[in-house]
Amino acid sequence: MDKWLDQLTDSKLFMKLVALLLALLLFGTVYDSSKGTNDINVPGAEQSAVISDIPVKSYYDTDNLVITGVPETVEITLKGPTPNLQAAKTQRDFEVYADLSKVKVGKQRVRLQIKDLSDKLKATINPAYVDVNVQEKVTKEYTIDAEFNQKMVADGYEAGAPVVKPNKVKITGGKDVMDKISYVKAILELNKTVNETIEESARITVLDKNLNKLDVSVDHEVVNVTVPIKKLSKTVKIEVVEKGSPSEGVSIDSITLDTNEATISANQNVLDKTEAVRVEVDVSTVKENTELTLPVIISDEIKEVTPKTVKATVKVSTASEETATTEEEITKTLSKIPIRFTGLPENLSAVFRNPSSGSVDLTVTGTESELADIDESDFQLSVNAAELTEGEHELQLDVKGPENVTWSTAMNTITIAISEKQA
Repeated sequence: MDKWLDQLTDSKLFMKLVALLLALLLFGTVYDSSKGTNDINVPGAEQSAVISDIPVKSYYDTDNLVITGVPETVEITLKGPTPNLQAAKTQRDFEVYADLSKVKVGKQRVRLQIKDLSDKLKATINPAYVDVNVQEKVTKEYTIDAEFNQKMVADGYEAGAPVVKPNKVKITGGKDVMDKISYVKAILELNKTVNETIEESARITVLDKNLNKLDVSVDHEVVNVTVPIKKLSKTVKIEVVEKGSPSEGVSIDSITLDTNEATISANQNVLDKTEAVRVEVDVSTVKENTELTLPVIISDEIKEVTPKTVKATVKVSTASEETATTEEEITKTLSKIPIRFTGLPENLSAVFRNPSSGSVDLTVTGTESELADIDESDFQLSVNAAELTEGEHELQLDVKGPENVTWSTAMNTITIAISEKQA
């Protein structure tokens, strides 16, 4: 038997048959036509794909440094077996990052890296390198200036000083950027004309001297802005204009008004050229001492006048009066009559600026008998503080007193300051 086996092994034909059989067995264990091509062993199964908008993370000392120049996203090209490639495209469970843990202050170039990617895939990052600027982190406090388009304020109105709350913000950025800050603005976007106080939110914008927006961090990105809007107004005198001629035997001794000034509202150019408004008294109809309620006459350019009417007291004398019994008029001064506020909202308080004492002197004219019983308690002095906003205001002084005498005050307008009550 051994001799026979030796003869077989010495036969070249036999050894070829054995080698063929082994080759067939080995092929059968590697190739299975029912399972298709294996990704690992068949180079033709590899593909490539470009993936955009991959976020970039930065690792550095965020407490002490500010780094600019790292793009928010990059594009990568992946190459490898189809199953691994499809999984990476779908799941995006890898990370592109910039390791800035050892950078120094100044400008430098760093390489972007990728991690958590299958080792069966090859990645190319675009861009592969980025130029970054490393700066010391600086935080400063700045006052906010409010800004809006003044052309959006309606004709006949003006805007007061804006109030911003909070009026200061802390801004953080790289030292070189912080040194460029020239303006910190809260910009109101108005889409229609306004004729009443504006109360809106506004975003903070940080600008350099050339009005370029700066890349910094603001602790309050949105603030509240209030812009008081009020009518353009001016206080002018009221002139008395006599119309017609007195009847025969009647003489006009005097015409006095219960107020000598009026407040008008108009555009600024009209206010600048207007010095007075008027009331017209038709003296041809007056036969005796009388009191008339008359309209205050204004031009078409004036939008509004306050008061709209005044009382005119007309005193006359006639030829039939016995002049012998005429009593001579005298004057009497009433000192420091207090002024009170009317219409002041509960959330506001007011103080007198001029006169600071909150009182004025009153000169009363009448006959001796008329003035005999007149004293300070017969007069009420007031100013209307309704619809006023915070700040200083000049107001018309309103005086009420007995009808049988006339009077004048040391001042016809006073100045007060309005402020919000403290909680």
